[in-house]
Amino acid sequence: MNPIDRAEIESAQKIVYEQMPATPQYEWPQLSQKLGCKVWLKHENHTPVGAFKIRGGLVYLHELLQREPHTKGLICATRGNHGQSVAFAAKRYGLHATIVVPHGNSREKNNAMRALGAELIEHGDEFQTAKEFACQLAQRQGLHMVPSYHRDLVRGVATGWIEFFQAVQPDDVLVPIGMGSGFSACAAARRYCGLQTRIIGVVSAHATAYLQSWQAGAVCEAPVTTQLADGLACRVPDEQALQTLLDEAYDVVAVSDTEIAQAMRLLFAGTHNVAEGAGAAAFAAVMANPARFASKCVGLALTGGNVDSDVFAQVLQGQCKHD
Repeated sequence: MNPIDRAEIESAQKIVYEQMPATPQYEWPQLSQKLGCKVWLKHENHTPVGAFKIRGGLVYLHELLQREPHTKGLICATRGNHGQSVAFAAKRYGLHATIVVPHGNSREKNNAMRALGAELIEHGDEFQTAKEFACQLAQRQGLHMVPSYHRDLVRGVATGWIEFFQAVQPDDVLVPIGMGSGFSACAAARRYCGLQTRIIGVVSAHATAYLQSWQAGAVCEAPVTTQLADGLACRVPDEQALQTLLDEAYDVVAVSDTEIAQAMRLLFAGTHNVAEGAGAAAFAAVMANPARFASKCVGLALTGGNVDSDVFAQVLQGQCKHD
């Protein structure tokens, strides 16, 4: 993918800010004290759908309707936040959205997508199976398939990282990797702001496809067994996203479900913000190796707070045994 230029970024900003305000970023004293570095947290859990994905969905649908004004319906596959983004944007533009999720998906994310007007279909036992089924339905029913990775999604998500980089210029920034739009957006924002900040990707230790692909320099599939970080549950990386990772990542690290649960607890204790598993992954990576980040200024995004109430209660009580 060619670098996203300034005009593309600025048009994305116009689209996003017509629908939502910028989200805040704070340095939380308890987090910085605990980890021995200056921790700045970007609160993408404060968007209208509780996650960063909304930015990409708004830009994608705006541009789609410029290219294909007669689009009648949309379909996508998701574990939740991408689907909420598509459903939110579809409602704004008066389109019907069909969302395919795997069986056993988050009940509360499913309910949120339905509340936004989406038709929800459960199929398969993992994201990749749901995605393949969604592609089949798109072809049979003449629906537009919204991908999990696309230039317009990246443009939208970059608006959040630009907000962050204009407020803070960290030494390192850690970015969770699901399908890769968040990482690619961070890289585009870094370029736009002219920073030298190192970008470190974070994957689940139970969904290591992007880590293995980054190490091999080519797409590698890997099984998904994470029970807590559904937003990181990727079995097959996107080739364009991987290329950005190869070009832009300073490092890629993995964190376990147990480490993520610890991070969710500390984020709640230190900020009283709820983080879903993927939303806590970057913080978990700093917790797992504090010496690496000692005395540095570290940037993190709480990328989403959409965790089921019963799961979060178990996490807070230390009852989740995932590893």
